[in-house]
Amino acid sequence: MVLYIMVEAYDVKARKKVEIKDPKVVQLKNGRYAIKGTSPDTGITVMRICGSDKAKAEALI
Repeated sequence: MVLYIMVEAYDVKARKKVEIKDPKVVQLKNGRYAIKGTSPDTGITVMRICGSDKAKAEALI
């Protein structure tokens, strides 16, 4: 049995929390990591900042 954790982010266009579609871990300019993907409702880019530990960010997806 495989258990997937869906990461949520706030969609400003839809004004609600949505599950991130096609999540990817990206590094920001300040060295921190975030999960970036698209909103299934509106199709815009949404992000969730995870902190300075890459392993912690990858564990969320």
